[in-house]
Amino acid sequence: YCVTARTTGTIVAFSADLKGPGVPLLPEHVVAFPRGFAFSSNGGLFLAAGATGASGVGAGVIFAISPAPERRKTRLVEDADLSPLDLTLAPNGNIVTNSEVPFGSPDAVTSAREYDARTGSLVRIFRPDRSVRFQRPRGLRFAPDGRLFCVTRDEVVAFDFESTKMLGAVVRFDQLHGQALEFFPR
Repeated sequence: YCVTARTTGTIVAFSADLKGPGVPLLPEHVVAFPRGFAFSSNGGLFLAAGATGASGVGAGVIFAISPAPERRKTRLVEDADLSPLDLTLAPNGNIVTNSEVPFGSPDAVTSAREYDARTGSLVRIFRPDRSVRFQRPRGLRFAPDGRLFCVTRDEVVAFDFESTKMLGAVVRFDQLHGQALEFFPR
């Protein structure tokens, strides 16, 4: 099991039986504020470095980290309009992240964004329509059918990944303040 750890600024790995302490998967303080991460097909990983408060410090960066043993860190995405909050890999292999700019602001611009996993180039933006609030997006995941879901302050919102069309809120719950979501087989 791997989790991001704010206090050490890295990803911590735990054994499958959860016995014993976690060990840093990457060097400590590899980023100021680790958010989402995903393992790449080559054994490396992508790590979103989120903002460290309303200042926006650290916003706009997704790192590509090469496979072990080197674990070399490269800035893959640098985008002034991105403040990543979670990260997942799309069925097509690209990076998808959600964003709140400026982080923590009641007037933040929120979106989900797709980046090319090889070049870091912005591919497209998934924007909410007026049928949802889409405030404080945090966790995002793909359902087995390929739809993209994002949990927000008051709802869980779905997008058609192929067309980027917003499908609307599938869950509404005031003050949900969801942080993550996952899909399980029936």
